[in-house]
Amino acid sequence: MPSTRDLVQLLRWQVEAGADEAILAAPVDRFQAPAASPTDARAGTPTRAPAPKPRAAPVLASAAAVNETAQHAAAQAANLDELRAALEAFDGCALKQTATNLVFGDGNPTARIMFVGEAPGADEDRQGLPFVGVSGQLLDRMLGWIGLDREAFFITNMLFWRPPGNRQPTPAEVAACLPFVERMISLVDPELLVMVGGSSAKALLGKSEGIKRLRGRWFTYENAFMARPIPAAAIFHPAYLLRSPAEKRAAWQDLLAIREKLDASTDSSPKQ
Repeated sequence: MPSTRDLVQLLRWQVEAGADEAILAAPVDRFQAPAASPTDARAGTPTRAPAPKPRAAPVLASAAAVNETAQHAAAQAANLDELRAALEAFDGCALKQTATNLVFGDGNPTARIMFVGEAPGADEDRQGLPFVGVSGQLLDRMLGWIGLDREAFFITNMLFWRPPGNRQPTPAEVAACLPFVERMISLVDPELLVMVGGSSAKALLGKSEGIKRLRGRWFTYENAFMARPIPAAAIFHPAYLLRSPAEKRAAWQDLLAIREKLDASTDSSPKQ
């Protein structure tokens, strides 16, 4: 039998891998599960518990209705504080029901450069801040190599709540959060936008290509909330680099290109 130490190490590995919640592949309605049949001692035969009344199925809003609600709520926000309040009141994303905290954004809200990742992880969910776990610490070091810290950039994710078990976001979850991300980009009004990982790049650019094809290129990004288009680029997610260290050379090239683009920006003065 494995020792206690081996079991503890196995449990720690599972938590670090994101398996920190006991979930099943399919939902189980515990209210509909049959009750145990107690035995009638006098008759010697099991007695049936009364069958529970069936519950009405929840009424789910259509994706179009959720998107319309999100668009309206995001458009009403005149600043980041109002946008955060709108997200706290928004019930169109089911991830809100399982997450511990809303993970909004972090950094300088008037920065010249903005980063958008994919989704919060376990550490982000606990602290309510984006990119604070192991991969976030790597990203901070990477950006520090080109002279950027959280006083010089703003960072957020495509999703504002953590998917259980760190699973991939569904298209419906991304669609529900997208209007808020777009409005956030317009409120920060950066000169450069950097998408961290393939999921955010594909969602914001409307592309189907993978991150290996999207990185190393410059795009023009705009949305309905913005007054002007801005340059945009995609980089590898630091979680991917932790699994694929051979790609760090390409990541370094991308960082140098971002630094060069930022330095070459025609508006080099701080935004008012």
